[in-house]
Amino acid sequence: MTAHTRLTTPFTARTTAAEILDGVDLTGRRMIVTGGASGIGVETVRALAGAGAEVTVAVRDPSRAAGLVEEFAGDATPGSVRSATLDLADLASVDAFVAAWDGPLDVLVANAGIMALPTRQLSAQGWELQLATNFLGHFALAVGLHDNLRAAGAARVVLVSSGAHLSAPFDAEDPQFERRPYDPWQAYGQAKTAEVLLAVGISRRWAADGITANALNPGYIHTNLQRYVDEDTMRALGAMDEAGNLVVPDYYKTPAQGAATTVLLAASPLLDGIGGRYFVDNQEMPVVPGGPDATDGVADHAMDPAAADQLWAYTEKMIAAR
Repeated sequence: MTAHTRLTTPFTARTTAAEILDGVDLTGRRMIVTGGASGIGVETVRALAGAGAEVTVAVRDPSRAAGLVEEFAGDATPGSVRSATLDLADLASVDAFVAAWDGPLDVLVANAGIMALPTRQLSAQGWELQLATNFLGHFALAVGLHDNLRAAGAARVVLVSSGAHLSAPFDAEDPQFERRPYDPWQAYGQAKTAEVLLAVGISRRWAADGITANALNPGYIHTNLQRYVDEDTMRALGAMDEAGNLVVPDYYKTPAQGAATTVLLAASPLLDGIGGRYFVDNQEMPVVPGGPDATDGVADHAMDPAAADQLWAYTEKMIAAR
């Protein structure tokens, strides 16, 4: 990896998504946010459309985005929101979404995801479901929309990853947990490593097309993403009391704060021309040794260009063989 000066910004962990774009005009910019109808996705869409962008919320059930669509339907709102069907766990759905997209695409935000499925489940194409939803669907979506991103002239891809990637390299020998015992958190962490590697891969391959990609960890936020997390784990995080009620620890963020780093990477002028990096709390993170004791930064196994190339080749081969 080529050494570079780590990017710092004037923003903090408590900056909201709307504050990131204060004074930024996104009029005429076309964007897609997967999973934009819930959690931090909603606040991502609100901030981008609030700055003037035309945002497509790509979700399995478009009716869930009806409120957002209505929110930006009036002439008084600067941007606009529409919804479209996309099931990332089914490549046929990804293909249909790509086929229906027309014209340039300025920003693709890979926000949708699932976490800590208690049992090994498979996608329509036979992939372990966390890897399929968090990574494979987004890979196929980005590759399918490559020409549209290129047509925009200076497009960005944003991968919403997680600190869980730190202890889980991508296992090229058994990525689908066909031979090793399935572990919900290892499967989730591996999928999130794959997302960071996708940012590295896109930046390596598509820079000449004016396309950059970066990844991020949004931090801890109460959203529907935690629906599979057991109560003991939630209590260990300080996010649930003994009676089973959710509580908000000091280190947790609001959804609007959780969406800030996504919006920074998607639309801030500070990120013009910058790709292949990883951010937390609106700051670029240093590369650190990955492993069970790693708690901060971005793991070296997620920033390895050789691993990114290997994953890209593996994924292309698997898609071609379906």
